[in-house]
Amino acid sequence: MAQEHTRETAAQGVQNALKLLEGRWKLTILFHLFGGQVLRFSELERAIPDVSQKMLIQQLRQMESDGIVRRIVYPQVPPKVEYGLTDWGQALCPALDALLVWAEQREG
Repeated sequence: MAQEHTRETAAQGVQNALKLLEGRWKLTILFHLFGGQVLRFSELERAIPDVSQKMLIQQLRQMESDGIVRRIVYPQVPPKVEYGLTDWGQALCPALDALLVWAEQREG
């Protein structure tokens, strides 16, 4: 059930949500994982060629600790690690789609 907000609490809530998405590559990572995609680290690296390995690891770890991305480790040799969105992370898709539509409506 949605919480009643004042202007101040609504602004703070949105600001807190946007902080979770701060980072040059987080939105790009999200869009690669939307729709139930589960990708190995190397597949994400290939899909986002401009990101460094260090930065990709850092952004994935932050989103994992924030509960947006889940990391799946398979106990095998060599190690196999995949990334996918949590249900909460997948729930971002309609909000980001709405933001994209809103941005496209801007009169230039």
